Amino acid sequence: MLIAQEQEQSSISLLAEVSRAVNNEEDISKVLRLVLFILSEHMNMLRGMVTILNRTTGEMVINESFGLTDEQRQLARYKVGEGIIGQVVKTGRPSVVPRINEEPLFLDRTQSRAEENKEELCFICVPIKVGREVIGTLSADRRISVPAENGDKKLWRKSDRIDVLQYYVDLLSIIAAMIAQAVRIKQLDDEKSIDGAHERTGTPALGFQIIDREIEEELPETERPANIIGNAKPMMSLFKMIDKISKTSATALILGESGVGKELVANAIHFKSMRNGKPFIKFNCAALPESIVESELFGHEKGAFTGASAQRRGRFELADGGTLFLDEVGELSLPTQAKLLRIIQEKEFERVGGSKTIKTDVRIIAATNRNLEEQIQKGNFREDLYYRLNIFPITVPPLRERKTDILLLADYFVEQFNKTNHKGVRRISTTAIDMLMRYHWPGNVRELQNCIERAVILSEDNVIHGYHLPPSLQTAESSGTPYTGDLQQKLDAIEKEMIIEALKRTKGNMTKAAIQLGLSDRIMGLRMKKFNIDYRKFRA
Repeated sequence: MLIAQEQEQSSISLLAEVSRAVNNEEDISKVLRLVLFILSEHMNMLRGMVTILNRTTGEMVINESFGLTDEQRQLARYKVGEGIIGQVVKTGRPSVVPRINEEPLFLDRTQSRAEENKEELCFICVPIKVGREVIGTLSADRRISVPAENGDKKLWRKSDRIDVLQYYVDLLSIIAAMIAQAVRIKQLDDEKSIDGAHERTGTPALGFQIIDREIEEELPETERPANIIGNAKPMMSLFKMIDKISKTSATALILGESGVGKELVANAIHFKSMRNGKPFIKFNCAALPESIVESELFGHEKGAFTGASAQRRGRFELADGGTLFLDEVGELSLPTQAKLLRIIQEKEFERVGGSKTIKTDVRIIAATNRNLEEQIQKGNFREDLYYRLNIFPITVPPLRERKTDILLLADYFVEQFNKTNHKGVRRISTTAIDMLMRYHWPGNVRELQNCIERAVILSEDNVIHGYHLPPSLQTAESSGTPYTGDLQQKLDAIEKEMIIEALKRTKGNMTKAAIQLGLSDRIMGLRMKKFNIDYRKFRA
């Protein structure tokens, strides 16, 4: 039962917050400080350290810490193999000290635990690796006792202690992997004088040659479009495709479901190309009646039809020298498709009602959410046009295939809608995060954007709660499970979430939480019992 209670401490919420810190913050020192602060809140961590190996001196030094003074940080230096931290660097394996007073290898060089009851302190240290190379450690210490019902302290049973400590080892190991690249960059900054030293001695800098290859395997910043958010593996493949095609003038066909961001991809291709100083003209082929589409695309002469009181230039003329983005190209009529094919082949066209041939230099990027091959079989799309457009197809992944980007996108939209709606939303609750991650997002990024805008507007306490999200995300069907609930169950879920959020804000102070919620102490106690909420989990 104890293990179940420990593991209920929102490991998903912890990893989500760490992910946001790593992805959203550019200052690496601040990233590491934020990660340690988040750990202190979620793990009841008394002290935490990120140590980095200086390969020049062979020493481990504390780069960032929580719960240590500057003087204490300066005291701690470890050689590889020295003490627990040195052993973790040497072996590349995590180490757990259940009671630091019983472990002779635990050196406590910071002297920060001199006045602590060391019998109740445990220490967990995991390696930070890039590939197989250990570049640092992430460590934390916390108490191994829990308060009993009467207020006394009760030490964990040995079996419980081992299971709980292993749980934290696994959690810290995941976080160590998440911050590994940031630690690598800090390590490189500390060692940047090595090249000069090698040049003076004539020794080849083999370590840096290995590092350079590792860094080159990561997607360079220049290949990442500035207007698209994403770190998921499918997005990395998409970014590489965008980078390759943008260097050419080839016609591109962007495929993907509605709402995935096909227009953003077209925009990225144009602004990374040699045509970026020329016009980027957009046209939605499904937005206008067929009778108007040709005039919009090719322009018309005065008197070409009723209402044509003046000559008008079409999108192809406006885009000359630049890029024309044809969204929903599968909706074009067959006659318009024939004219589009001619422009692609001959680079020329005539305005509606005109006889003068107009030359144009336009790169065409088309997009569709339809299966054009099926449309060809049905006779709705020209096969020759399909092959002209399909020279360089790019598929944009749906949001359900890049779920690791959901929170990244949600945070971005919160920031945007905070500005436009003059709101101050600071975070998304754990319950809301769970809903966002479980949902299958048939409307993709556009649906997520609309969902967050609604939630930001509804929020009254600068937090997005589960009940601020649309009903489609709150039902069991959204996660693919049969619906068995009723109105009372939904109300209970909302009430439980509000109580948990209040306890988080008050660091587990039941009285303060009750005041915030407008409840008496008695009612608060009854609700805590009803929902099996332990206020002690939220204590700092």
